[in-house]
Amino acid sequence: MILFIGAPEIMIVLLIVVMLFGADKIPEIARGLGKGMRQIKDATNDIKREINSSVEKNGIDLDVTKDIKKEIESVKDDIDDVTGPIKRKF
Repeated sequence: MILFIGAPEIMIVLLIVVMLFGADKIPEIARGLGKGMRQIKDATNDIKREINSSVEKNGIDLDVTKDIKKEIESVKDDIDDVTGPIKRKF
């Protein structure tokens, strides 16, 4: 599902694209969009790879975030235990 866009909406958009650019330009536009999306994907993969290599190089422990999430969940549970009876009365 693409942000609540259905088949009729897609057909209207395609019709507008054909009217604006002409049928002969559509493959060229699609190719350009595909190349652009590929470049974005490659760039994000390069950034991820660079972050992971610097983390490994500097010996940073990524499990710290998991410990923090566990602590937050335990605090939420404690709050729910305290506020549970209060919520039920109202």
